[in-house]
Amino acid sequence: MDIEELPGVGAATAEKLREAGYKTVEAIAVAHPAELKEAAGLGEGTAIKVIAAARDSLQMGFMTGIEVLEKRKTMRKISTGSSALDGLLGGGIETQAITEFFGEFGSGKTQICHQLVVNVQLPEEEGGLGKNALYIDTENTFRPERVIQMAEAKGLKPEEALENIVVARAYNSDHQMLLVEKAEEVIREKGIGLVIVDSLTSHFRSDYTGRGMLSDRQQKLNRHMHALQRLSDIHNLAVVVTNQVMMRPDFFFGDPTAPIGGHVVAHASTFRVYLRKSKGGKRVARLIDSPNLPEGEAIFTVVKEGIKD
Repeated sequence: MDIEELPGVGAATAEKLREAGYKTVEAIAVAHPAELKEAAGLGEGTAIKVIAAARDSLQMGFMTGIEVLEKRKTMRKISTGSSALDGLLGGGIETQAITEFFGEFGSGKTQICHQLVVNVQLPEEEGGLGKNALYIDTENTFRPERVIQMAEAKGLKPEEALENIVVARAYNSDHQMLLVEKAEEVIREKGIGLVIVDSLTSHFRSDYTGRGMLSDRQQKLNRHMHALQRLSDIHNLAVVVTNQVMMRPDFFFGDPTAPIGGHVVAHASTFRVYLRKSKGGKRVARLIDSPNLPEGEAIFTVVKEGIKD
């Protein structure tokens, strides 16, 4: 169904919606009236009517447990390259979900991201999806040279592997949010099966400093996480975000670090994995939060060929 077929949407309104990034009935159905009002210049009443019509046309709403199970059957998994880490995650990185890796500098977050943009291109029987990747780079950490090493180790042609990765550099938090909101077109055109945001919170931290701006920061971060969740649901793709940690000076026992973003990021992430360095170049991954998997740990290494047991 085209958006022009929705009641109350003429050619001019459809054009405004498309320019604002709402190119499908699904995108309109999951939008908020305030978003359409702001993005497409619609009146509030019109925005509410258009969203309601989109939802009716898709028969959105209640599902039985069996229908949810059927939707879950379309979920796929991407291997991390380490069988121990895959086991911790119940078989790999899930589509229809957000997986968050957090830890200190050098704990392996970006290495895992590089490995995943290669592995997603592998056929399903080899732990991939046979699809391409979108890499939103906020800290200038994407390295094509690293992708070449990992692709060669997996038997892929390096130039083809790089051609299948779409990289977008985000320069501030607003730009980062805009890239995710405009990602729909790239996802369709390029057959994207994985979206990476490395790192999720660095721009939000630098753009919103001090307690007075904390509320604004959390609201925007919340909106950003929901936009990512929407992409993963609608397009059955995997979303992986990396996050930094901060020191808690009031913490006296155990690990004094905590991921940035507070409850907003914690609740929006489906899986949360804490990474830390160990002896002999090893890394330890701890599953902190998951809707259906037990907490646990896995040990993996980062070598020239990529992520390994």
